[in-house]
Amino acid sequence: MDINVIQVILVFLVTFVAAIDQFSFLESLYQPIVMGPVVGAVLGDVQTGLIVGGTYQLMTIGNMPVGGAQPPNAVIGGIMATVLAISLKLEPTVAVATAVPFSLLGQYAVTLLFTLASPLMTVADKAAHEANPKKIVWINFGAMAAIGAIFGIIVTLFFVGGATFGETVVNAIPEWLMAGLSAAGGMMRYVGFAILLKVMVSRELWGFYFMGFALANVMAGIPSISGSALLLLAFIGFAFAYWDFQLQSKFKLAPNDNMSGGDYEDGI
Repeated sequence: MDINVIQVILVFLVTFVAAIDQFSFLESLYQPIVMGPVVGAVLGDVQTGLIVGGTYQLMTIGNMPVGGAQPPNAVIGGIMATVLAISLKLEPTVAVATAVPFSLLGQYAVTLLFTLASPLMTVADKAAHEANPKKIVWINFGAMAAIGAIFGIIVTLFFVGGATFGETVVNAIPEWLMAGLSAAGGMMRYVGFAILLKVMVSRELWGFYFMGFALANVMAGIPSISGSALLLLAFIGFAFAYWDFQLQSKFKLAPNDNMSGGDYEDGI
């Protein structure tokens, strides 16, 4: 794939904004499902970007930082998966698996940057004692610029070298290993969802899980609604969630009459 200067600049800027959003803006712009089609549009293949972004999103949906431990970085991994899929004409699952080392590189970069930035907390505390908000603002701006620049440089370097170096590496991978990467990439989406279930599901919600699983299979077997099964299930899930929200709100707002001796309005 031939790349031009404008595409390189746009990929850098997209990565720069996504990296800052992950830790500062928190608008979910950095999510692979968003970055995939955006990078795909930059490279001229929105459909592949959307497919790769969705696949990578499922893989990382349950990943979250715990304390100082950082998971493989979704920004670099998702963007590089899209770049590899489009520039090297890889299958989405293969591109997702191939991008895992890049996500680990992003994880190491974040850990290193956070470690180096730790002493700045003392400087920020001192600025707060001195009632100097401008210094705190500039510390935050500097940290955002640093994380954005590091991510942008990593992605851009591999993006520029991907047309030659990346293709050489991919062509050197044996066919059996490529098949394994494809299988691993397809499996990772289920692993990510399993991690999410482990964090979110409680004993009270297992009934909804099995009900949703059964409804998904029923709808998928009906040709007339199989195409919109996911949207229909989302509406059903929202209906149950909204019903539960109203029920819980009613319980919270209900007056506590345990100490009042009861209500004699009905003669009881």
